Amino acid sequence: MDAATPESEKPGPEPEESDTPTSEEPVAAASSFFRRADRSGLIAAGAALAACGGLVLYGILDPGQSDKKPEHRTPTASVTYEVTGQGAADITFQDRSEAGRATVVKAAALPWRKMVDVPLGRDPIVSITLGEKGGQARCTLAIRGRHVQSATATGTFGRATCTGALPAEPATAS
Repeated sequence: MDAATPESEKPGPEPEESDTPTSEEPVAAASSFFRRADRSGLIAAGAALAACGGLVLYGILDPGQSDKKPEHRTPTASVTYEVTGQGAADITFQDRSEAGRATVVKAAALPWRKMVDVPLGRDPIVSITLGEKGGQARCTLAIRGRHVQSATATGTFGRATCTGALPAEPATAS
């Protein structure tokens, strides 16, 4: 190198190639990172907004319990029907039906017992009919655990009926 060449113009060592980013590369990487973060934040916010909107629409569109009329519940009394004897019998009894329809059990094996709730104002009733083989069977009726009536059927196609009375309105506690 000659003396006339100023120090600033003297060639220095050649710059080595390195893997470290230049000053412009970190700015681009950071910018890309923030764009991704902004997108993921927007996506999360959109999902949360959609979920909230769905819940609001469900509340508006679903009639819910408040729009339904209260269920009509008829007060009932616990009734126990029992048929004792041997063999089989056709049994007809008043069940939960408010329309007063009877339930029929054909050729029920004896002994037979059934506990049901009968609507107040309906009379609980159980009837038995023996078959052509005859025999003997006894029906009993209890209302709220208290024996009310019993009857006996005997012979071929023998019949017996047990009935009771329920008040039209529930008993009030004093």
